[in-house]
Amino acid sequence: MLENIIESCKYVSKNSKYVSINEEKLNQFIEKIENIKMEHWLSSSPFGLLELPVETIINFLLIYESIDFSFWGSPKWSIETDSDKLDGSIALLYALLKYVKKSKTTDFSNVSQECFSNILKGNIEIPLLEERFKIIKEISTIVNEKMQGNFYQYTKHITSDAELFETIIKYFPSFKDERTYNNQTIYFYKLAQLLTSDILHIREQKEKTEVDYTHLVGCADYKIPQILRGIGILNYDDELSKIVDNQIEIPANSMYEVEIRANMLTVIDMINQKLNHKYNSIDINDYLFMQKKNKNLTLKPYHLTRCTNY
Repeated sequence: MLENIIESCKYVSKNSKYVSINEEKLNQFIEKIENIKMEHWLSSSPFGLLELPVETIINFLLIYESIDFSFWGSPKWSIETDSDKLDGSIALLYALLKYVKKSKTTDFSNVSQECFSNILKGNIEIPLLEERFKIIKEISTIVNEKMQGNFYQYTKHITSDAELFETIIKYFPSFKDERTYNNQTIYFYKLAQLLTSDILHIREQKEKTEVDYTHLVGCADYKIPQILRGIGILNYDDELSKIVDNQIEIPANSMYEVEIRANMLTVIDMINQKLNHKYNSIDINDYLFMQKKNKNLTLKPYHLTRCTNY
């Protein structure tokens, strides 16, 4: 399946009407990153995550990354901590991790919707609250019924990205992430790839296990296309620019959305190819994602699509 992702995205890139890739800007960017150090996005251990046992971390990541999607809104959902105000993905991580540490379990099968709502209580109700609740209940039920209640133990023998990815999409239907473009099926699987990458990076770092994540393609979301557009690598035509810049919602499975996400993954693959596979695509993905902290980068709005994929 992983090879189908990039091939289907390249098909979109070749036929795109609204999004194009500026190879001159791409080459300039590659010159800048040729000798940088790539780091996994969780290497900083947010909120002490990496201080937990590996088993707890991985069982937690399954829950967290299954509902790590669609935070945008006006106002944007946010939570208050003892020292800061957080929003988006990092706020979700904080809230769920706080609950897991307090309850000492990653099993959400007995959590009521009211309790779940309280775990994620913020300035407003988090978007797609009911969908998130259904997903974590489904995930917990599958783990309990088909994996003897422990996702880590069930998968700990797996060290290759292809096998782990296939296991995730086989057992957990909520990770399905496909679109249709010109009657062709386009594969993204953003969250399944993210979970696969994070598990293998954690096991490599914490258990010193030899793993392989070289086949992962990248995580097509809204933030990395925004960054690539800010760098000048991704160009939107006038029609799409007006829609995105005026923060008009783009439907999932529209040509706009598919072209934005697909061209993002094509760019990552092009960087990988031009650097002769010096870095893995998923590490390039993480580097681009962390550019959101680059204060020298001027960013226009990201595209808005309400869905459970990203």
